[in-house]
Amino acid sequence: MQAKYPMKVQVIRSKGVGPRFYINIPLPLAAAIDLAPGEEMQWQLLGRSDLRLHRVATPPVDSETKKRR
Repeated sequence: MQAKYPMKVQVIRSKGVGPRFYINIPLPLAAAIDLAPGEEMQWQLLGRSDLRLHRVATPPVDSETKKRR
């Protein structure tokens, strides 16, 4: 399994609004952590070159997920 997923930071500039930065999470990585659309996530700054993505609320594990593992 590939352990590194390179990605680029994207910026959205709208008139009258400050720039917003986006980072896309690759599908294999999202699947590995069972990430679902609409989940609340939070970034934690560990150092100048390290960020940690933290799931605010862990979703319940359903029987389908247990069977796949």
